[in-house]
This record gives sequence, structure tokens and C-alpha cells, in this order.
Amino acid sequence: MAVPFSDETSLRWALLAFEFLIAFALIYNSQNQPFPRPSFRFGWLLVLLASLILIGQAAPRPMTVYAHLIMLSGVGGFGLVAGVYQLAQTQRDVLVAPYAGMLFCVGVVGLMVSTWDDLSKIEQWAGFLTIVVLGGGETWLIFRGLLIGKLPRAWSQAGMVALMQGRLTGKNGAIECFEKGWDADEEHLNPMAYVALHRIHTFLGQHEEAEIWKEYLEREGGESAVASEYIRAIHDALADLDSEAAQRLPQFTEEE
Repeated sequence: MAVPFSDETSLRWALLAFEFLIAFALIYNSQNQPFPRPSFRFGWLLVLLASLILIGQAAPRPMTVYAHLIMLSGVGGFGLVAGVYQLAQTQRDVLVAPYAGMLFCVGVVGLMVSTWDDLSKIEQWAGFLTIVVLGGGETWLIFRGLLIGKLPRAWSQAGMVALMQGRLTGKNGAIECFEKGWDADEEHLNPMAYVALHRIHTFLGQHEEAEIWKEYLEREGGESAVASEYIRAIHDALADLDSEAAQRLPQFTEEE
């Protein structure tokens, strides 16, 4: 009985299937991000590269597994650097880093395995330790990004963007974004989200919902816990949408 992926042809198809799987996972899950563009673009980049390799399979001399692994390492490394920046610095995306890390790990580990017999004992031990470090780092990225990844600040920013664009309801509308824009670890974001939700529901004439969010706001210290410039920006955005409906909003003064 043949061992799965023991020949180069089977391994090439397995790597292609892996790339398409990662690409479509990124594209599909990007819609659940406050800013879907980074993961969406990286997913389509992978689709493009995998499609080119797929077309090349019909050539007399298709891309070798070794070259394929080098490409995976390069693309994965690029995505890993960009993804970690998004995850740790801008906090706008939690998908690119772990998925790119998978590509990078498969590429690097595959290159090590393909040259394992040519390595000395010391190089093999160094390679083994590298694999352990890569596995630990990827495990952390999966837990940090995919399992417990929260982007309250990004959701709050996305809520303001949606508000400025007039998208108050629906998928990734201002209401949905602000409802995700609070966090127990970043308590300063909570009153900002609550005051925005109170104003939006008041603007829409949904007074029961507005009262609920007003109660939450009062628990966080009221409107005094929110910068007046932020409240002014919300009022101005809603007034630009409908000046008549904006008259339902409470009177705003700079002392708020």
C-alpha cells in the first residue's frame, strides 16, 4: 500500500489544495472582520498564485515541490510580517497572521524535511529546534488571532466609518460595529460605544433600545466619560444624514 503523498505528483496536488483552502478561509472569514480588506486581499493573492501553479501543472515541466515550498515560505513570511503588524500594532485584523503562519510553517518544515538526509547531526538538531519554535509560535498566533482575537478598537473605528457613510443598520453597519466595540480590558472604549448606540437608536426613533444603551452609559460614568469632540462627530454625522431626524437627539453642548 502506497504512503499518501509519497510521490512528488501527489505532494504537488496536496500543496495546491492546502493553498486554496487557506485562501478561501481568508476570503470567507474576512467578512467577519471590522476591516476586511487585509485578509480579503491576501486571500485573493493566494488564489491568484495557486491558480497560476494549477495552470502550470499541465506544462511538460511543472513547478517542483522544492520550488513550491520556497514560494510558500516566501509568501507565508510576507503575510506573517504584515499580519503580525496588523494584529499587534494597528489591531485591525486577526486573520492574516495565523493563516500566513500556517503557510510559512509548511514551507519551512517542508524544506527541512526535503534536505534532512543531507544535514549533519548539529544541523538536524538545529532544524528540530526551529520546528519546535515555529510550532509554538503558530500555536500562539492561532490562539491569539483565531480563538481569542478581539478587536474592540477596530470595531469602534469601523462603526465611525459606517456612521460617516450612512450605514446605520445591517451587516457591518454602525450599530453592529459599535455593539462589538466594547471590551472589559479596554474600559475607555465602553462609554464611547454606548453613547454612539444611544444616539443612533434615538436618531432612528427606537427609544426602548436607546434607553437600554443610556443605562449602560450611565454605569460607565455618563457622557462625561466621553470626549466632547467624539460626541460632536456623532451628532454631525447623523445631522448630515437627516437633519429632521437629528432633532430627536439630545441637545449637545461642549460641557458634555
